[in-house]
Amino acid sequence: MNSPETRKKIGNKLKEAREKANFTQEELAQKAGLSTNYYACVERGEENISAIRLAKLEEVLDVKILNI
Repeated sequence: MNSPETRKKIGNKLKEAREKANFTQEELAQKAGLSTNYYACVERGEENISAIRLAKLEEVLDVKILNI
């Protein structure tokens, strides 16, 4: 999950899932226990998200972002 391309793909998938669930970035970040600023950076592909944080976002959104 370290390459810029992978971070951007994950961010795009998170954004799509968040919008589909009708959450703002702030609402989703709060539900996942993240800061809004950090989540926004993840969504833009600027941060390398940990597997644990990604799993929490998947749980809140009820989606699978990575197929592992």
